[in-house]
Amino acid sequence: ALLLLIAAVNVASLLLVLSENRRREIAVRGAIGASRARLLFQFVTEGIVLAAIAGILGSALAYAVMRYTVGLVPKDMFASMPYLYAIGFNLRVVLFAALISLAAAVLFSVIPAVRVTLSNLREDLTTGGRGAAGTVWRRFGSNLVVIELTLAVVLLTGAGLLGKSFYRLLHVDTGLVPDHVATLRISAEGPAYKNDTARLALEQQLQSRLSSLPGVRSVAFASDLPLGDGDGTISLDVYGRAGHDGLREVINREVSPGYFSTLRTQLVHGRWFTENETASQPRVGIINQRLAQQFFPGEDPIGKTVLPGGDVKSRIGIIGVINDIQEGQLDAAPRGALYMSFLQSPQSDFAILLRTSQSEEMMMNDATAAIHAIDPGLAVYDPITMSRRLHDSPSAALHRSSAWIVGIFAGLALFLSVVGLYGVVSYSVSQRTREIGVRMALGAQRSAVYRLVLREAGRLAIIGIAAGLLCSLAATTLLRSLLFRVQTWDVTTLAAVAIVLASAALLASYLPARRAASVNPTEALHAE
Repeated sequence: ALLLLIAAVNVASLLLVLSENRRREIAVRGAIGASRARLLFQFVTEGIVLAAIAGILGSALAYAVMRYTVGLVPKDMFASMPYLYAIGFNLRVVLFAALISLAAAVLFSVIPAVRVTLSNLREDLTTGGRGAAGTVWRRFGSNLVVIELTLAVVLLTGAGLLGKSFYRLLHVDTGLVPDHVATLRISAEGPAYKNDTARLALEQQLQSRLSSLPGVRSVAFASDLPLGDGDGTISLDVYGRAGHDGLREVINREVSPGYFSTLRTQLVHGRWFTENETASQPRVGIINQRLAQQFFPGEDPIGKTVLPGGDVKSRIGIIGVINDIQEGQLDAAPRGALYMSFLQSPQSDFAILLRTSQSEEMMMNDATAAIHAIDPGLAVYDPITMSRRLHDSPSAALHRSSAWIVGIFAGLALFLSVVGLYGVVSYSVSQRTREIGVRMALGAQRSAVYRLVLREAGRLAIIGIAAGLLCSLAATTLLRSLLFRVQTWDVTTLAAVAIVLASAALLASYLPARRAASVNPTEALHAE
């Protein structure tokens, strides 16, 4: 809406000057018999044609951009987003585009039409021309450019906040090192893998075969991967604790002994799982710092016993505490998590993680071939690198798309506002050619002419930027739910936007100033 308003203001300002320059033409038409209704109909027709051409071209471009954008969505993500199937042109989209074009047509028609209604045709025959147009331009054109600059600041601020939010989201501490980690899922269903013994045997074969692949540094297994939806929870209680406030829900994962070293997580206290801790041994678990703070504030959790589902028979002894791994979405706070040994609770459907020294993409193909060499009937699916899993997570995709969309709109707004400022200054210079010639004939230096022009542009830019920053403080509150660890009044973003727009305004006004300073006084004095 802001970008549309900026474009409309830009076109409206141009039509305003055009209508003023056509005052004599309109007066002549009226003098030879054209009625006001006929003149109004002419402007309405011109406005409709202009808006219709723009609407058709814009709709065609929108269709192409939508198809391209949808094509950027990974196939795996696309399958989980059924609402994307409906993207495209339908009756509602066409009606919306037509409504926008109609509103633009009304705007483009009203401006010159009002001018015709209010004008005195006899007076226009004698005064119509550059002087009248220049007066109207000075009266309204500058105000329109200030509006453009104000709206551009709002959009640039929104884009800056969303961009900074997206950057911080991707650099949030996930508790792991995602680089050079390839992942895939495997399903070992069927009669051959009915019991835990067969599943453990498969795990040992996979461990041996995958570890021997060139470039593989470590192999791990897990019931689920981090950076997911945060599902897979259990209710947990503390054994022997009287007066407890009830069961509490925590994330639950079954992982192999090499899981934490593969992800390069940190052991805060205690020890890791070992290969000797199988189903015949007492069940053990490792918790994260969040769970330790939640269940054992001010205590040493090592040696404590927790009860999944409150069942004493399923009790688990805590042997270690690790740093918080982001199991859920990037913009969610880490939750308490309990990690149990994969060897004590083998799964038939699990994820494989490979830390490599080579390309993760190539490693996934080699790993799939190695798995099928063990058993061609094993289902291997969802191959993805951990880095890609990080960047393609739903929260990252939401923040990325928001930043890109608003960023593109902000870039277009900056371009349109700079073009508008250039038009104001350039037209003002053309209207003041005679004045500048007189000044230079009386001894004014080129530097003085530069200051004269740049002062006018600078005044408009300062007013527009100041008003835009004030409006941004209110408008960006609408983005609060999309921001991650960024305040709506972020000082660095506001300062960067002000510097960018001020620099662009200076560049836009430099060319007209240079042209004004190059005026030949003799020619200028003869200018109309």
